Amino acid sequence: MSKTDFASTEISPEEVAERRDDDELFILDVRNEDDYEEWAVSGSYNLPIYDELLDEEFSGLESALDEIPKDKEIAVICVGGITSARAAEFLQKRGYEARSMSDGMRGWGRVHQTYEVDGERSVLQIVRPGTGCVSYLVYDGDEALVVDPSQYVTRYRDIADDLGVDIVGAIDSHAHADHISGGREIADKFDVPYYLHEDDAGSLDEYTPIEDDETLSVGARDLEVIHTPGHTPGSVSFDFGGAVLSGDTLFLQSVGRPDLEDSNEDAIREAASDLFDSLQRLGEMPDDTVVLPGHFSDEEVRPLATTLYSLTANNELFGMVEDNDEKEFVETIVDALSDTPNNYQQIKHINWGDEPLDDDAEDLELGPNNCAAN
Repeated sequence: MSKTDFASTEISPEEVAERRDDDELFILDVRNEDDYEEWAVSGSYNLPIYDELLDEEFSGLESALDEIPKDKEIAVICVGGITSARAAEFLQKRGYEARSMSDGMRGWGRVHQTYEVDGERSVLQIVRPGTGCVSYLVYDGDEALVVDPSQYVTRYRDIADDLGVDIVGAIDSHAHADHISGGREIADKFDVPYYLHEDDAGSLDEYTPIEDDETLSVGARDLEVIHTPGHTPGSVSFDFGGAVLSGDTLFLQSVGRPDLEDSNEDAIREAASDLFDSLQRLGEMPDDTVVLPGHFSDEEVRPLATTLYSLTANNELFGMVEDNDEKEFVETIVDALSDTPNNYQQIKHINWGDEPLDDDAEDLELGPNNCAAN
């Protein structure tokens, strides 16, 4: 048995994230099967007894005790932490070292994990394992720029404070459809610019437009803007001297989907063709360029990084671009589009400045990441 202090009945989502590879931790998800299959903590075990627990009925849990290891710590997960707390208490009374994950899957959606990028000086990758969103802090000297920030802006302030740097700007690689940007809030809180390509600005007027080949200074280094339309008309990537922050243009296993601006098939094909051209441009960078994407799906590697050379062999859609096969690329994307991100229209309108940010903003982001083309 572990030596964890079980005076507390809760385990934080951050601890669960850090210990997913810990053989001493068994993650038990008590939500209904459909909810679990749609969105879950990787490596967790589903026991679909949520409705029973709501009614304070424990027969399903009682009958499944032999499925729950007694020689491990148990982290119990539900939607918001209520039914999981009931299950954890039930298990504790039967000798299990069980705790409820605080705030359930809502808490899971707020987790941010920070990684240094091997070999890339002055780049920190911030991963949200619960949403698949990835943001970055690039820095030099005593200055830092935040790229694709989440709405939880205090996380970036804390990271900057730990590094001893000042945030001098926030940038979005595009108008996001899956998460609410913290770019404008960072600009307001720190009195710094918020950068965005004008083709993705919607109704916004308080932003600083960026364009192709422009450079943004951070310390003594430059972050070069590369206009890479396709996922959105104003999508950009960033060259940071040996690394490319590719936003939602290029992922490790896929590319950005081109249907979230206009779902008409002709518009999708045109956007997919633009995406092909953008990927060709990225492909002209040196083979050893490190690709740092804006999203992930089920990749377990941390940090999320690989080289352009590796992507040629391991990313099917990017391989088509390298083979100059635009027709197959477009047809493959059109035929393989998955479900759209949850609440993506409302999220986009918030990021465009068309709708206000309200108290329900956190819940809009909850769910699986579906920004990839397949």
